[in-house]
Amino acid sequence: MSPVAYLSPYGVGLGHASRLLMVADRLKQEGVDVQFSSYGEAVSYVSLRGYRCATVSPVEFAWSMEGGFSVKDSIANVPVWFANFSRQVNQETRNMLYFNPNVVLSDSRLSPLMAARLLKVPSIVILNQIKLLLSPRLRNLVAPRIFENVVGEFLGSMWAMAERVLVPDLPPPYTLSAHNIWDIGSVSRKLEYIGFASPRPQIKQEQVVRIANMLGFDRSRPIVFIHISGPSQTRPALIKMAVDTAKRLDPKIQFVISAGNPRGKSDPRRIGKSSWYYEWCPVRDEIFAASDLLVLRGGHVALSQAIQFGKPVVSVPIENHGEQLGNCEKIAELGAGVMLDPKQLRPEQLADAIEKVLGDSHYNKKAAELQRLAERLNGIDNVMQIVRSYL
Repeated sequence: MSPVAYLSPYGVGLGHASRLLMVADRLKQEGVDVQFSSYGEAVSYVSLRGYRCATVSPVEFAWSMEGGFSVKDSIANVPVWFANFSRQVNQETRNMLYFNPNVVLSDSRLSPLMAARLLKVPSIVILNQIKLLLSPRLRNLVAPRIFENVVGEFLGSMWAMAERVLVPDLPPPYTLSAHNIWDIGSVSRKLEYIGFASPRPQIKQEQVVRIANMLGFDRSRPIVFIHISGPSQTRPALIKMAVDTAKRLDPKIQFVISAGNPRGKSDPRRIGKSSWYYEWCPVRDEIFAASDLLVLRGGHVALSQAIQFGKPVVSVPIENHGEQLGNCEKIAELGAGVMLDPKQLRPEQLADAIEKVLGDSHYNKKAAELQRLAERLNGIDNVMQIVRSYL
């Protein structure tokens, strides 16, 4: 019989699933039987790629109509979280008993680790967030900071159930997720920095030229790619702002906007003299490569890809989303971009930030330095080497 790998990505957004899909493709080529489990958007995304994906009960945060993280509604959901988390552990245990995996590989999910521990199956977790960072307003108070640290230590001890804890990031002091994973004693000794576990740029110049010609770009003018990702409820407000900003700066600056909807149309729609809008962009990497600047949310995968392409960033984290705020603060500290406050953000502020980064070569220089550092570590190769040791 073929060895079996059980892959369990976090179900909200597509970044976690995309990381494990890269591992799955490599394992499949090596004759390993791959089984996924997840919930939310990740289930349909994994299934569209041709893999079996067991659906488990969702454990999701709550989002406001304005596109931010809702603390009030998330607290109200705590009883549902505990109930669904218990269901997840039961569902994962049944799945593992059925598929009998040699190894469990989780991306930011605890329930598969608990099920693996119960069944004495080796487990690995890919993780770029341990702390549940509170909003900046709350973090200015002493009591919330103490609460944040106590919860961080508790969660660290839970993640430490895995035999290996892999951080898909650059080693200190360049760690993008530093605010989210540093200074947690219960798990700090287990952290292994493996490099970014996102697709390495494999785009040839002729591919970039072909897409630029197809969209009618003038290479003498800047190209800005606004790539919107994250939970579906958080996208509409930023999409509208992106379109308004593109219309404000077009034709001086050329824009491509991707709404990040995996079920949307993949044909571009012109929204200005030299700007385009995709519901789902099938040539994302080519446009990453062609762009002079990226406008992104604060997701770890999106920002790590920006570094791998050597592109400066204007980041717009989801409001009150502690992990994204931490990532965006770090990339600004490293000098590779600027971070905008998502609260009451207006198109003119986004336009000013875009012009600021495009007009200062310092950001390009820092992005190129981080790119050279990232090229020394291949996160997917390192994950594969570790997974193979259990097969």
